[in-house]
Amino acid sequence: MAFGAEELRVLRRALALALHPGPASADDIKHCHRLAESLDEATREAARLRAFLVADLARYRAALPGTATGYLALLEEVLTAGHRPTPDDLAALRALRGNPAAAALLDRCQDLAERDVRARLAQGARRVPAPAVPLSRARLAALPGGVAEGPERKPKEKKPAERPAPRPATPEPAVPKRPIPTPGEVFPRRRPTPPPAESPRQLAAG
Repeated sequence: MAFGAEELRVLRRALALALHPGPASADDIKHCHRLAESLDEATREAARLRAFLVADLARYRAALPGTATGYLALLEEVLTAGHRPTPDDLAALRALRGNPAAAALLDRCQDLAERDVRARLAQGARRVPAPAVPLSRARLAALPGGVAEGPERKPKEKKPAERPAPRPATPEPAVPKRPIPTPGEVFPRRRPTPPPAESPRQLAAG
């Protein structure tokens, strides 16, 4: 990626503002935005070109060894564009190592692959792993509905003894109810007393 004279001037001004913060003019802000847009467009265009070259390289590699000359030239161009060699590229170059150009490219690709491996290892080493907690000091939380496991197992809580359910009371035998007496039974009607019979003496006197 190459910068023109005007772009270099804007870039120098942007770097000066970054190192020595201060008020920026409206023209400086406009030029910086325009430069940022140009950089983004150039980056996208480079990515599109690299993807096209990689796809073309795969077609040349699939047609080896008949396309060795074109494959080696295209591989060198793709590496210059920022492509990293793949295991397929390394295998193809090993098969063509009798060719001096292929042998030189193989050394270059192996060097790039080793750098990538070292970079990944260094990046992984920077990540500090979390300190391991000894098992004797670890506390394992119990799952819902489960039992805690581990060296510090909590004692099980004793459940209160369940009392037996009371037996239902035996129903008492039903006592027959006495009928309620009627008024006629409580106060019986008196029978009329018959008149006394007349004595024979009263009849004789009459």
